[in-house]
Amino acid sequence: MPAWVKWLVGVVALGLIVATPLVWLNDPGAGEFVGASLQAGTGVAALAWALITGLAGDGPGAEVTGSGTARATGGAKARTGIRLPGRGRVRGPLRVENSGDAVAHGSGSEADTGITGSNS
Repeated sequence: MPAWVKWLVGVVALGLIVATPLVWLNDPGAGEFVGASLQAGTGVAALAWALITGLAGDGPGAEVTGSGTARATGGAKARTGIRLPGRGRVRGPLRVENSGDAVAHGSGSEADTGITGSNS
């Protein structure tokens, strides 16, 4: 899940929590008390979810060092670096250092030595 979604949930949750005391300014009845309690509970639960799952992209990332040589023939793909999953978004830093040679021979063959997206 993108970090901006988690930030949005966190901000909305804080808004719900902060807005809850406003109900108490108008001498609430039983229905308003229940509504405010549900509002505060929802805000706390959403904030807890956003914090537990991590607001920022703080995953471990990936690192490739000294990967060796890769050869692709007959339409195959050779990669000595990192291929990003999904839409090419990962949590955490990526680093490729001293990746080996990637060689492609033949029609449709591909070779990459750095960081590439999943659609390549």
